Amino acid sequence: MHELNDIALLRQYTEQNSEEAFATLVARHIDRVYSVALRHTGNPHQAEEITQAVFVIFARKSRHLGKSVILEGWLYQTARLTAATFIRSEIRRVRREQEAYMQTGLNDNESAVWKQIAPMLDTALAGLSETDRHAVVLRFFYGKSLKEVGAVLGGSEDAAKMRLHRAMEKLQAFFLKRGVTSTTATLAGAISVNSVQAAPIALAKFVTAGAMVKGAAASGSTLTLIQGALKIMAWTKAKSAVIAGVVVLLAAGTTLMTVKIIEQHKADESWRVRLFDSRVLDRISPQVKILPAQSSRGGGYGTSNDKRMGTGVDAETIVRMVSGFWSPVRTILACELPAAKYDFIASLPSGNAEALRQEIRKQFGVVTRLEMVETNVLLLTVKFPNAPGLRPSKTKYGSTENNGADHFSCVNQSVSFVAGMLEGNLQIPVIDQTGLTQTFDIDLKWNQHDPQHNTLKQALLDQLGLELVPTTKPVEMLVVEKAP
Repeated sequence: MHELNDIALLRQYTEQNSEEAFATLVARHIDRVYSVALRHTGNPHQAEEITQAVFVIFARKSRHLGKSVILEGWLYQTARLTAATFIRSEIRRVRREQEAYMQTGLNDNESAVWKQIAPMLDTALAGLSETDRHAVVLRFFYGKSLKEVGAVLGGSEDAAKMRLHRAMEKLQAFFLKRGVTSTTATLAGAISVNSVQAAPIALAKFVTAGAMVKGAAASGSTLTLIQGALKIMAWTKAKSAVIAGVVVLLAAGTTLMTVKIIEQHKADESWRVRLFDSRVLDRISPQVKILPAQSSRGGGYGTSNDKRMGTGVDAETIVRMVSGFWSPVRTILACELPAAKYDFIASLPSGNAEALRQEIRKQFGVVTRLEMVETNVLLLTVKFPNAPGLRPSKTKYGSTENNGADHFSCVNQSVSFVAGMLEGNLQIPVIDQTGLTQTFDIDLKWNQHDPQHNTLKQALLDQLGLELVPTTKPVEMLVVEKAP
């Protein structure tokens, strides 16, 4: 019997309200939608709620989807936006950064790469053009051949191959900037094998039943999520592309960037919100600014794809952020920076790091460079191999809890991750020399009322069997100095 394609099933559902056609569409795509949600939340129950919301949205908007819609790509984008809405919304009382680690039978290299890229994959894909994203989703999420990808995108097999090659190079560049060194082939293999996780067996039936009544029987939290996601989708669709002329001139190894902003957007300062919101950053007109802080209250900062913004932050934070160097204890200030607080934004179509670096040089009169410096460090080593608090993780998902100044807990995290926490607390570079490559579930408690941090070091030894050994060692530092 001939199997109907997605468009035929969609037409059958919209014209005849066919539950069977909708159920078939759900069955085809639910694993991919569920996997996107799971990567964002790391929580199966929350992923199920997001999946239900996505298919309710699909049912509501089905009559407005044209014949040319690429349903795989549309569902992926809707799942990503809905998951992002869920994380930002008040539905979720505890906001945490999740890293979804999926164990596979992949070779060690690809498995290690997947653990590094999984938390950033959907952000990386969001930075691709719609057609490039469609190509990646079709090829690696749905396992379609190059010929099939070309047919869906309206081109040849060779064109699909070339588009995928360029898309993977963009993803490789994105991950390389974030410390992940890998070939495009390894990235492709890691995404292909790991990106899709099977949804619970009963979820498809539950989702179909809820979507058929357009979410009328959904819980209050799910309805709130649906409305929030629909708003973001409307903003994304309505967002006008502001044309900016960017001319890059290369001379004597120096990059000079001239940005021409459309006149009516020069005074647009709607981005100066107290808390970082990627939606604001993604829809703002192209600009690069560092301004005295608008408010004396604390703010926040963050990135979305290549764009970045912050409010109420100090100059050093801006300098470290643009350099991709987050550790204050590995920063050497060879000159003074202003003590004031600033609001800053870089929202150009591309090249934001360099543009912001030029603005920093112009306003603060400083430049940065990396240098190996001999300095005092703490080496994190294993003292007692079988300590009870260092429990090998049995879960696939990673998370951390912000438990206060004297309590740190995490699930499915590496010892290097713990070293980063210690570096922040002890204000001295901490280098992981344990040789432990697996992940652990950790719950560490100590007495915070100890200026010498001896209780933290003792708790580390007693509970995790790890010891901090003081020594001196060359460490890569970010040097901030006056511009020549």
